Amino acid sequence: MSGTSDHAASGNPERYLLVLGAAAAGLWSELPQELQQSLFERAVVLGHKSEQDESLREQLAKFLHDHYARTHRA
Repeated sequence: MSGTSDHAASGNPERYLLVLGAAAAGLWSELPQELQQSLFERAVVLGHKSEQDESLREQLAKFLHDHYARTHRA
């Protein structure tokens, strides 16, 4: 890649991560349980920034269970 393509590809990484995460969430019910668990654990680690995040695991598990079919309770 060069020139404009390089800029376009690196222009807004936060947006790319946001839409990639939304895409993964949209496919959540279709993902194998092992992959769901890996993504869940990675999200908990990435999202845990302070003492206030101690309940993130439970909150995320409830969110997934309430919004997506075939979610394994962590």
